[in-house]
Amino acid sequence: MGAAVAKALEVIADAPGTLAEARLAVAAHAVLRSPGADADIWDAEATCVNRSLLSAVDEILQLKETHAFPTASPARRRMDGALGVAMSRLIDEFLLLRVWDASQLEGKDGLRVAVEKLSVSLAPGGSGVWPAFPTGGTTSTGELSVTTTDELRASGRSLSSWPDNALTTSVDGTFSDDLHLICPASLPVLHEIATRVIRAGYTKELLQTFTNAPCHVLDRFLSILQLDRPFLAANRINFEDAEWWTAEDMVKRWILATKLVGKALAVMQRQLMAQKCGAFDRFKDDYFMAIAKQSILVLLKFADGFTSTRSPEKLIYVLELYGALGSSAPGLLPLFTGKHGELITRQVPVVLAKLERALRAAIGGLIAKIRTDSSRAEGVGVHPLARYAMTSVELLAPHRVALDLILANAGEDERGPDPAGGAEGATSFRSLVSELIFGMERNLEGKSALACAGGSPSHHLFLANNTGFVLTRAADAGVASLLGDEWAARRRGRLEQHAASYLEASWGPVVARLEAAVGGGGKPGRALAKFNAAFEEAHGSQACREVPDPALRAAMRKAVSEMVVPAYSAFLQKHPKLGKSARYTADDVAESLSELFEGDAADGRKS
Repeated sequence: MGAAVAKALEVIADAPGTLAEARLAVAAHAVLRSPGADADIWDAEATCVNRSLLSAVDEILQLKETHAFPTASPARRRMDGALGVAMSRLIDEFLLLRVWDASQLEGKDGLRVAVEKLSVSLAPGGSGVWPAFPTGGTTSTGELSVTTTDELRASGRSLSSWPDNALTTSVDGTFSDDLHLICPASLPVLHEIATRVIRAGYTKELLQTFTNAPCHVLDRFLSILQLDRPFLAANRINFEDAEWWTAEDMVKRWILATKLVGKALAVMQRQLMAQKCGAFDRFKDDYFMAIAKQSILVLLKFADGFTSTRSPEKLIYVLELYGALGSSAPGLLPLFTGKHGELITRQVPVVLAKLERALRAAIGGLIAKIRTDSSRAEGVGVHPLARYAMTSVELLAPHRVALDLILANAGEDERGPDPAGGAEGATSFRSLVSELIFGMERNLEGKSALACAGGSPSHHLFLANNTGFVLTRAADAGVASLLGDEWAARRRGRLEQHAASYLEASWGPVVARLEAAVGGGGKPGRALAKFNAAFEEAHGSQACREVPDPALRAAMRKAVSEMVVPAYSAFLQKHPKLGKSARYTADDVAESLSELFEGDAADGRKS
């Protein structure tokens, strides 16, 4: 109620004049009473508890409709002022009216338990392992952590297996059939308010009020975001600076809320349009569009907060959000018509385009991160950079269709020469995977060259381990077929070459001790002693080397055994007199070689 209007109407009760003026004074006095619990027209159950106030509104309306006062007369001005206050009171009553009933949502066990489970799992200290894009640490230390992701891979879980599935499953199954979301008692009240607003000529003011109309059903689902609707409507959230949630928490909440709001809107529209609301029927479409638009704008503003994100570590979460928005839009847009539809239709592509640009920047950061990682090669096992790169590929693989679109849409200002020199940037998921793997392989070759002599056994075993790892994970992620047979054949050939070079560098000199005696006329006993010393040295240094992949480990053991055991067996057969004095039988050598490449496990057996 405006202060100026209230002040102007305070003199109405004292104004002398005709019977009509007296009626106006009484009605205006009732309307002007300070709003409070005892001044409301309808209570929380939509029961009329102040019929006298409603009658006063009707009295003012009747005076207006019967033209009780001449135009521009003081009485007419007093009547218009009283009418404005009366309509303000009615519109306030509309905003207090509970049209939508969210209580049944709490009564559905699947909905209630799933939301509670989601809240617990996202709370600080909550249990459960969640999918995470690998973190990069610092380039100086090269701490590339993939523990969480590897645990998920081993357990078979993914981003699509969050515990909130129970909630969306409930919505998919019974939400649209069982839940009645409209409060029946509110419908007659909507008619009474609309009737009086139309009579007073205040339809424009009522339409403007729809923007602020409450909706407990939508608010229930938006509460998953843990930010209220007015706050989100008034503020732009920059999630790059947000500290109270992780990116994963925010994206999961947003995706869940978007799914539920989209499904709820479809049901709410169908149920509202099926109701007979009397005079309010002419407003139903505008009313629904307004509350729906506000909820969608909240979701879009929340998503827009991620458009400033450029971090490679948040790439997968923003990609999930982008995919959810893109898949939800076709179901949401048909709900809107007219100017509301035009607004939403404009806003969704804008947010998607901004997300695409943010994702391309994050992808560029990921490529650069893999190429420039400066951590050192320690040992001959699978390097953390290889795990980081291939885990990234695995997490990106389910989004190949979206990535094809995102990368193909890059503008000329976003393209340009590859930072590594000369090549154009990724323009498809296939080219992105190729770049990630190629950059990682070149980086590992450089690390190995710095840590090991070019022809050393460690150099070749390190590259064999990492090449085998890339082949296995590419096949598991389903990208090997995408990259093509030639890509896989080149790496298999490279793996075989590194394995053969390792054999020649580490075990070739051992066998050479025997071959020198056989072909060079040396003394067999001395040759055997040199073989024993060389074998023990090689075995001692190679047994603790690690080949983590069981198939590659078995193949490497077999190759070493096929190189050493037949040569040693032939030597003993050629010199039978050495058989009894020989330190090892051929079977002993074969058994010793079966212990190769166990890594720390070999040290454990020795102790």
